[in-house]
Amino acid sequence: MSDAAETFLGLAPISDRHADEDHRTHDILGVNVWAATCTAAVAEIQRDIDDGGHRKLSFLNAHGANIAYSDQNYCNTLQQFTVLSDGVGLDLGARILYGSAFPENLNGTDFIPALLSRLTAGRKIALLGARPGIADLAAQRFSQQYSQHEFNVISDGYFDNAGEEAILAQLKQQRPDILLVAFGNPKQENWIAENCTSDHAAVCIGVGALLDFTSGTITRAPQWLIKSRGEWLYRLWLEPKRMWRRYMIGNPLFLSRMLMQKIFGPKNGPKNGAGT
Repeated sequence: MSDAAETFLGLAPISDRHADEDHRTHDILGVNVWAATCTAAVAEIQRDIDDGGHRKLSFLNAHGANIAYSDQNYCNTLQQFTVLSDGVGLDLGARILYGSAFPENLNGTDFIPALLSRLTAGRKIALLGARPGIADLAAQRFSQQYSQHEFNVISDGYFDNAGEEAILAQLKQQRPDILLVAFGNPKQENWIAENCTSDHAAVCIGVGALLDFTSGTITRAPQWLIKSRGEWLYRLWLEPKRMWRRYMIGNPLFLSRMLMQKIFGPKNGPKNGAGT
């Protein structure tokens, strides 16, 4: 949505954001989303790694919020995660409910590179998921761009029960600082919640299509379109059969649900989020 359209609708421009780095969360269709800056999120992850802690991290966009609204089990699963805001839909939702957008758009495709570039010292990063060969290509590109870190591919996203046991045993043996899981949502978050503990990784992150983008298998929108918050239009153009329902039906549905939450309150009543 353009700034002119947002002004017409009475919304503050996307650029008008708060630099609030506390642990405030916003309830978006039952999911507690941390209103964080990139700096604050990176600092929390850095502390988790340095202090031997454990964190599960996810990114929520309008599509993911719609899934959580319809799937209570998934919504409950996300209460175990620190959830970051992904996309213009979440910003519009936050402004409808709370009067201002999230401090920053922390989508995984941009946040993970920022995280890797800002983490101090060399870290062990494990990659899990995507189609065969994709994680290997992504690891090669990550190694070229962030040579201070060690990247290791655990497996692609196609494995049976025996393969899963081997994966978890390997993670316990290696205990990476960060595990990137690319199964798509809700599968990746459900898998992390069911299987990953502090024994397997310091920080487990559901990253969706990140490995596809990093490997070059799927191209991202031009920078001008990303900056204008229209990357979803490029995804729709690139994969119309897969994406049209998500965007053409899902986005209006998400906004209508935001308005219903504004009028009638949270779906499950007031609650304090685990968030961070």
